[in-house]
Amino acid sequence: MPRTSRRTSVFTESLIREMSRVAARYGAINLSQGFPDGDPPAALVQAAKDAMDTGRHQYAVTWGSPELRDALAAKLTRFTGLPVDPQRELVVTCGATEAMLAAVMTVCDPGDRIGMFSPFYENYNADAILSGATAVHVPLHPPGYGFDPAELRAAFATGGGLKAFILCNPSNPCGRVFTRAELLQIAALAEEFDTFVITDEVYEHLVFDGREHVYFATLPGMAARTLSVSSLSKTFSITGWRLGYLRAAPEIIAQARKVHDFLTVGAAAPLQHAVVTALGWGPEYYAGLCAEYQAQRDILLGYLDRTGLAYTRPEGAYFVMLDISPFGYASDVEFAHWMTKEIGVAPVPGSVFFSNGENRYVRLNFAKKPATLQAAGERLLKLSALLK
Repeated sequence: MPRTSRRTSVFTESLIREMSRVAARYGAINLSQGFPDGDPPAALVQAAKDAMDTGRHQYAVTWGSPELRDALAAKLTRFTGLPVDPQRELVVTCGATEAMLAAVMTVCDPGDRIGMFSPFYENYNADAILSGATAVHVPLHPPGYGFDPAELRAAFATGGGLKAFILCNPSNPCGRVFTRAELLQIAALAEEFDTFVITDEVYEHLVFDGREHVYFATLPGMAARTLSVSSLSKTFSITGWRLGYLRAAPEIIAQARKVHDFLTVGAAAPLQHAVVTALGWGPEYYAGLCAEYQAQRDILLGYLDRTGLAYTRPEGAYFVMLDISPFGYASDVEFAHWMTKEIGVAPVPGSVFFSNGENRYVRLNFAKKPATLQAAGERLLKLSALLK
């Protein structure tokens, strides 16, 4: 019997999705996988029904229906101030997951080096492996999750220079929102070492406490070398619709469209049509969305404060990293399974996000209804009793 490929032996199935299965097994409240437990806006659901009823069942244009690309270009220009050509600078993908893999495969050859901060979203390492690239990790230092400029420079310079750098902002899993000054440091290094920057900005509209989300492509000189990945999943609570997109300069998108075509052919046609409705909504929708998630964050953090356990207050996205070191577990995976079964709340083991296997954290997701968070919070209070 021939052996399977080497690349499949050096990463596992997603531990995030595994913890959702563990939660279901024990009937736990699932604060692991990052999806909300409420429905999308009613008008968006109706638009999907209408699309199904009006015969939109066959392939759309491979890189996205013209209507959706027009709507995306208008929305991106509205928020970034950059002109976006819907014909030459966009490709619609099956979620940001595909957009990220397509971006990495577009710019990296086997043997190239691709940088990323650690902790990182678990897909990034897998994307590097699938593309034949070598991941180079730059630590973000808890509790504030800032970076050391010297360590960042060393990473950019490694092996003659990075081909690309992945930047998740706001950050999954640690909730960090990078400042303009920090982003300018990254931009300067990208220019110096002639490096592409692939931005994961799926949480672009979830920035709390008055902080600013700076779109990396808007920084001086960065539009030409930035591949901007985002999705509609988090913004409109439609993670199951699998709609994402990649925006970059025309010469990059021309290559990315080929990668996308042979990865998935195209995203679901009726859902592409439906989401155009939501992209036309005004600033009040985004302000309301952000306020809703900030309130949900504060519910969960209020319960965590009562447990006495340490955590880093999220500045954006919808995750919080909880320090579990007081419990003395040698394995955060073992702790996560115990917590799911015995406490009734499912987290994600933090080691999946760290290049060094750091195992003193778990990640919790607060993209849930207040009632769900309150129920989870009451269960989490059991943790404090175990420390006495």
